[in-house]
Amino acid sequence: MTRRCELTGKSAQTGHLVSHSNRKTKTRFLPNLVNVSLLSDLLGQSFRFRVSAHALRSVEHRGGLDAFLLKASEEALSQKAKELRKKIRKASEEAKAA
Repeated sequence: MTRRCELTGKSAQTGHLVSHSNRKTKTRFLPNLVNVSLLSDLLGQSFRFRVSAHALRSVEHRGGLDAFLLKASEEALSQKAKELRKKIRKASEEAKAA
């Protein structure tokens, strides 16, 4: 399993740790990933994701999972999130039509 956020696409970065004597050591900076279950208001059920702490704050800021997925860019989302986005879009269109 790759160390990648399922909602924002944030992944590991590489860089240097620089000492006081200016020696550079290669390192990997890993995202802060957490396993969470997020509730979809339109579908009425919860879904499990492995997301970064930053993405979790973004979901709360945008007003929940449904609003976040509808505004998110297609290339950042995982396959599971893309399928959920499609279901949410369909449910919102049905809710507007009714």
